[in-house]
Amino acid sequence: MAEPLLAIDRLDVFHGDFQALYGVEAEIAAGEMVAVIGANGAGKTTLLSALAGLLPRPAAAIRWQGSPIGALRADRVARLGIALVPEGRLLFPSLTIEENLIIGGRMGRRGPWGLEAVYRLFPILRERRAFAPAQLSGGQQQMAAIGRALMANPALILIDEISLGLAPVVVRQLYEVLPAIVGEGMAAIVVEQDTSRALSVSRRFYCLQEGRVALAGASGSVTREAIGRAYFGV
Repeated sequence: MAEPLLAIDRLDVFHGDFQALYGVEAEIAAGEMVAVIGANGAGKTTLLSALAGLLPRPAAAIRWQGSPIGALRADRVARLGIALVPEGRLLFPSLTIEENLIIGGRMGRRGPWGLEAVYRLFPILRERRAFAPAQLSGGQQQMAAIGRALMANPALILIDEISLGLAPVVVRQLYEVLPAIVGEGMAAIVVEQDTSRALSVSRRFYCLQEGRVALAGASGSVTREAIGRAYFGV
């Protein structure tokens, strides 16, 4: 059996004295899209932050192509090929949209994603490339944040709360482009509270409940009843 691109083994994560994740185990293969679902406070953002190197975690709890990377700083994790689209987008407010995108490409990794490819994926960003982030709608800012991550040509993109606070038409547009992203051979972990949308585009899912994996499996075969029990812990 092929080595997973990313493997998580008994991952515990703390915020100071507070334990946020308990023994999380998961994996993702190259080119696969996986959804992470769960209620507010379940540990979804903590999980992605730990994978991206933004939180302390055990060295051996995260393996990248078979090698432990849990002790690496965030910049070294990014250079390996893991890019995070953070909750809230966190674009640089003093830079234009195009400058934000260019910063994402400074990892120097080779691949299909550059400015023209991002502009083809999100044509509105070409029109607004000279604008500051504050001049864009929330949906356009999310497109820019995804584009910035793609500019790094990662092997794995982590997208946190992809639809949070966005209008339904914008959410639909974002979900329509996800298959194109994975179609370039990139793997993706998508954190989402809208379980129906997350399951519709992913191959597999993990449901977190109070920092633990409450349910995992194939997205196409899980029942609403099973999701409800895992989601709310009842």
